[in-house]
Parts: sequence; C-alpha cells; structure tokens
Amino acid sequence: MSRASFILRRAGRGLLTIWFAVTVTFLLLRLLPGDPALALASPNMTDAIRATILEQYGLDQPLIVQYGLYMWQLVQGNLSISFTQSIPVLDVLLQRLPWTLLLTLTALALTIVIGIPLGVAAASHKGRFIDRAVQIIGVTGQSLFVPSVAILLLFVFGLNLGWFPIGGAYTNNTYGFEWYLSVAQHLVLPAVSLMLIQVGSYVLTMRSTLIETLGEDYILLAKANGLRGRRILWKHALRNALLPTTTLIGLQLGFLVGGAVLTETVFAYPGIGRGIYEAVTQLDFPVLQGAFLMLAVTVVVANTVTDIIYGYLDPRVKTS
Repeated sequence: MSRASFILRRAGRGLLTIWFAVTVTFLLLRLLPGDPALALASPNMTDAIRATILEQYGLDQPLIVQYGLYMWQLVQGNLSISFTQSIPVLDVLLQRLPWTLLLTLTALALTIVIGIPLGVAAASHKGRFIDRAVQIIGVTGQSLFVPSVAILLLFVFGLNLGWFPIGGAYTNNTYGFEWYLSVAQHLVLPAVSLMLIQVGSYVLTMRSTLIETLGEDYILLAKANGLRGRRILWKHALRNALLPTTTLIGLQLGFLVGGAVLTETVFAYPGIGRGIYEAVTQLDFPVLQGAFLMLAVTVVVANTVTDIIYGYLDPRVKTS
C-alpha cells in the first residue's frame, strides 16, 4: 500500500467515524426527557407560545426532517444558535475550547513525563522492588474513578490544606503575571486528577513492551558484542518499545476528553466539559450537539494522526 493510499484510508475512516458520532448524538439527544421549549421560555407559557417556539427552531418537524436540516446546516458550517444564550453555538464553544485544550494537554504531558520513565525503570529492574512498586502504581491508577480522585484532591489540597484554589480557572481582578500565575494554580488539581487516572496505562504498557523488546535477538546480539546496558536500553530498545506507547497516546486522548467532562464539572472549570454539563441541565440541544461534534472531531483527528505517525515509524503497518 502506498503512503498516499494509507493516509487516505485512515482519513476516510475518520470521516465515517465522525458522521456516525454526529448521528448517534443527534438521536440520543432527542430521547432526553424534558421539553426543550422550556429552555427558550418560561414554564408558564401557553401551548400556543410553545408551539411557536418549537416551529421556530424546527423541533415540530418529524425526526428525519430535523436530521436532514441539521446535517445541511452542519455542512455549511452552521452549528445553530444556543437556546439559552441566544448566540451562535460556535462562539460558545470557542470561548471554552482553550480551557479544555489547556487542561487535557497539560494532563497528557504530565502523564507522558511520569508514566514512561516509571515504565522504563520497572522494565530495567524486572523482579526487583522498584518493579513491584511501579506495577502497584500502574494497577492502582487504572482502577481510579475520575470524580472520586477529583473530589479527594479537592477536599485534601483545596479545602483542608488550602494549597490550591477549589474551583474556576483564574482569580478575578488579576492582571499580567498574576493572572498567569492564577491560571497555573487553578490548573494543578484538575490536571493532576486526569493524570492520575491515565498514568497507570502508560506505566504498564511501557513496562511490558520494553521487557519484550529487551528479549529480542538483536538486543541479545548487542549485549554479546559488548555494548553497555544503558546504551542498549536508551538507544536501541526504547525506540522500538515506544511504538505501542505512541498508539496509546492517541487512544487515551479519548479517555482524557471524557474525563475532562467530569473533572471540569467537579472543579467548575470553564471548559467544554463544564459546558456540556450545563447544556444537559438546560436541554440546550444545539450546544450539546456542537460540543459532542467538537470532541468527536478532536478524538478522531488525534487517532488518525497517531495511525499515520505509527505508519511512518513502523512501515509494516502500511502494508498490513
């Protein structure tokens, strides 16, 4: 398979996944209990006012007609108008997107920086105390639940010790360097929460892959030729062992995005995840559809890019 064909196949698969996610989201939102007209008017409105509101937003049409209109608007780049804020959904999401990106990318960076070295340390000391300790950390990390971790960190380091703020993204009435410092302080607990639930997968994947790589024939040959252990580990074994971890980064991004929804809700962090929570409580269909679309595109693009990078790192993938 040629390089161009490989990229086109991955891109086509990504577009199909996005379409499927958009369709499922559209259908599921219509199954939510409640009346979306209540988000646009008062609970005491008359039946005539309710009917007018539903007609104005096309909610009185059959489901298949609503779906067709939604897809047509989507193709034109129109995500509709927020029921509750009366502004374009795209504007609502763009206000929140930078905070979600800051949170998820920070958590991902922390996970990589901590998880990979721990996995390498465990593999290079197989069977010793450090290996057993790292395995316990990995298994424990995989069993953690996002809200539980977030609430625990919030209670201990926010409420009891007072080391970090307990909510929001920054302190009001701060400017310049103080504002950036405030943003960093508010970021610590949400980012650490996401990191703790992700790091276990990186640790265990890196450990098992590196142990397997260290048993390969070319590694044994390098040892027989007199190469030192550290040089073999960092220059030869680690490079090949990183291939599965590269895939894991793309796959785990989806879990990070999902975890961000819960984390942002616990810490009242003003990202897209918090916006989804507020839109659910308000039955704001357009915001929910736009938010899920943006998250789906983010995850699909990340996975597609990961597949392409993996194909460059390991040419065997492109011919499989």
